[in-house]
Amino acid sequence: MNAPADAVPAAAPEPGKRHVAGWRDYFELTKPRVVSLIVLTAVVGALLATPGLPPLDALLYGNLGIALAAGSAAAFNHVLDRRIDAHMARTRGRPLPTGTLNHRQAIAFAMALGIASMLVLVLLVNTLTAVLTFASLIGYAVLYTVWLKRATPQNIVIGGAAGAAPPVLGWAAVTNTVDPHALLLFLIIFAWTPPHFWALAIARRNDYAKAEIPMLPVTHGVEFTRLHVLLYTVILALVTLLPYVTGMSGLIYLAAALVLNTRFLVHAVRLKLTRRDDLPMRVFRFSISYLMWLFLALLVDHYLPTQVL
Repeated sequence: MNAPADAVPAAAPEPGKRHVAGWRDYFELTKPRVVSLIVLTAVVGALLATPGLPPLDALLYGNLGIALAAGSAAAFNHVLDRRIDAHMARTRGRPLPTGTLNHRQAIAFAMALGIASMLVLVLLVNTLTAVLTFASLIGYAVLYTVWLKRATPQNIVIGGAAGAAPPVLGWAAVTNTVDPHALLLFLIIFAWTPPHFWALAIARRNDYAKAEIPMLPVTHGVEFTRLHVLLYTVILALVTLLPYVTGMSGLIYLAAALVLNTRFLVHAVRLKLTRRDDLPMRVFRFSISYLMWLFLALLVDHYLPTQVL
């Protein structure tokens, strides 16, 4: 399905303007916007793990190790996708396609982050968190990037498990256990990932087609994908009620979830029924805010009981 590695030319730096790699180029390899959302969900998982404040060392070192692992996985993703990235308008300006960094530098950086992550987690947190974090890193950097992304249009559904792990990791960093409530947080992100990413895939379908990546709108068409964005948004709305139904959270979270889900469903219905070119990216951007506010609502509900209001 994919073109041979040497058949995809990488973009070269502009002649006469040699760019010396700096810290910003390495920082870009970590996909900081993605990692910031990952760390937020991990921090929320850690804070929800205890009735009061968790031990400060577990909170800080646990989330530092998770952040380093997420950055490592992102950097490996840059390396493995560098030739695909050169074909896509959204990614061709990244450090590897432009030649600002070479793949050896990126691999060394990714390995350094990964090793640092494991050292922090094993030595300063606990072995369970280190093992789960390593599994998540491998799941994203190898299973998803190397195999699933190129093998099936359900890539983001199956591979979403790696991206849904951070709140479980944060919880494990504090308690050294995998709690059922932590798995509810995992399930929320797992259900959120398909409508979030498929909205982007609709907007960038021509890029994915050019790079021969079998994203759902490429293999099954845009209309089919619009329908599935709506269906998965309905599933997400139902899943996000589980923290309240199980007694994990209270009315503050429930109110926030209902408002956020209503807005997400309105976006998804509009995406299904109208053909405005700007809607897929609007849905994609809203989905990021949605997850952030949903997890913050969990946190507020945890520390501000309904009885106080």
